Amino acid sequence: MYTGAMRELIKKVEATRPQRLGVQFPRMTAQEKDDILKENYPDYKDDKFRNLNVGVNKGSKVPQELAELLEAKSRLQDLDMDLTKFNYDVDVLIIGGGGAGASAALQANEKGAKVMIATKLRFGDANTMMAQGGIQAADKPEDSPEKHYMDVMGGGHFTNVKELVNALVTDAPESVKWLNELGVMFDKEDDGTMVTTHGGGTSRKRMHAAEDYTGAEIMRVLRDEVHNKQIEVVEFSPAVELLLDKDGKAAGAVLYNLETEEYLIARAKTVIITTGGAGRLHYQDFPTTNHYGATADGLVLGYRAGAELIYADAVQYHPTGAAYPSQIFGALVTEKVRSLGATPLNIDGEQFTYHLETRDVESSAFIRECYKRGKGIDTAAGQKGVWLDTPLIEMLLGEGTIEKRLPAMMRMYQKFGIDMRKDPIIVYPTLHYQNGGLLIDENCKTKVENLFVAGEVAGGIHGRNRLMGNSLLDIIVFGRRAGNSAGNKFKEVELKELSLDHVKAYHKSLDENGISTDKISPMLLPHYTHGSENDK
Repeated sequence: MYTGAMRELIKKVEATRPQRLGVQFPRMTAQEKDDILKENYPDYKDDKFRNLNVGVNKGSKVPQELAELLEAKSRLQDLDMDLTKFNYDVDVLIIGGGGAGASAALQANEKGAKVMIATKLRFGDANTMMAQGGIQAADKPEDSPEKHYMDVMGGGHFTNVKELVNALVTDAPESVKWLNELGVMFDKEDDGTMVTTHGGGTSRKRMHAAEDYTGAEIMRVLRDEVHNKQIEVVEFSPAVELLLDKDGKAAGAVLYNLETEEYLIARAKTVIITTGGAGRLHYQDFPTTNHYGATADGLVLGYRAGAELIYADAVQYHPTGAAYPSQIFGALVTEKVRSLGATPLNIDGEQFTYHLETRDVESSAFIRECYKRGKGIDTAAGQKGVWLDTPLIEMLLGEGTIEKRLPAMMRMYQKFGIDMRKDPIIVYPTLHYQNGGLLIDENCKTKVENLFVAGEVAGGIHGRNRLMGNSLLDIIVFGRRAGNSAGNKFKEVELKELSLDHVKAYHKSLDENGISTDKISPMLLPHYTHGSENDK
């Protein structure tokens, strides 16, 4: 519940609400956006990054926390493994059990492949489940993939790989149609027309949602479909190293069973990495919206094997993470809240930025208001934040809108005695998404033959900033493309002797470059206790 002091501050919000109703705050100019990013956005803090000393991206800048993992030793460094004995032998091995992995599995299965998903936790324990707001697709008469393309490029500051953006927006309408036909319960009008809304940085209403459970609803349907197709899923078994054959081609992975603590060999003709993000590395000590297993595993595995990184220094901080109460600090407050009309306000009840700027610009405005201008709201836990005027939604769209369109958000706050229909909420940026990742082409290929990548672990699609709704789209579009690619490629692959020579070579490179470390990677699971190592 709000304290008495907070209640006094809310009176300022209520006092300015009538004059803000129906009035659009001016958007920033291109120069203003550049300036606010350079002055406030975490990606511009040079002391929080360092250059890599080994690997195909040697000399490239990455977050310090990621650099430690990329330059760590393998978990297998002291193990003598018999790579001639296989626990699993499949055509397509998918590492990661979120939306991208499930989509890839379904498509590869259609191609006649014997498919297996190996996932760190339970099938579906992934950032896909955490996604709330929606999925973009230009499928309305007033919209087009070309308009969607320009929005994506603009949101990414025109640093995106154009071929990947083209694939994303071209496949978008079919991807949403596919999900709809599988049974995803998208919001619809009485006549069956899809309900669509704006997102930050979008020029058209193309956000399709299932209330504010969109990711969970998509994952529910994909997971059921994978089980219906009787595709094998191995849970609690993260990959700890890729296996290559003697020709340097991807040929499987070493899995680690978290329950039995055994290492298992999975041989495969093709491999797809779909391990998701890195939020649980807590870059720059930010809280995160990410699920417990998001520890950059795929980046580590792919990089050691020779896959190239792109924009690994570009991280997305979602502007609206919960800043109060402390029990949900960092939890996602979906952008859909702002797309429905809630506006950000400072301690004086003044709007200080347009509510639907791109996420990096919006986050920068929040940070500036709290720390450069000193107009943030202080919480009892010592955090700062700004108001998000949620009651404005019902004044604009009618009573009952929040309960109908944002039921998860409403319930989350009701647990702590806050009714977002009547009172504003306090928010602050939270670590949300890995903009960069392993470089792929439009068919999800990497520079390592027979190795494909899809989902958040892939890079280049969103450039240096992602727009709302393009992550759920990304996992479907490129998950399906990866499944198709691997499902076609396995038919021509002749399996050869398995090898971990690339790991030995990587360790040698660490030594040659004077890197002495006692860290091992991938991390697998984060710790939240003081004095313990940052891995399991």
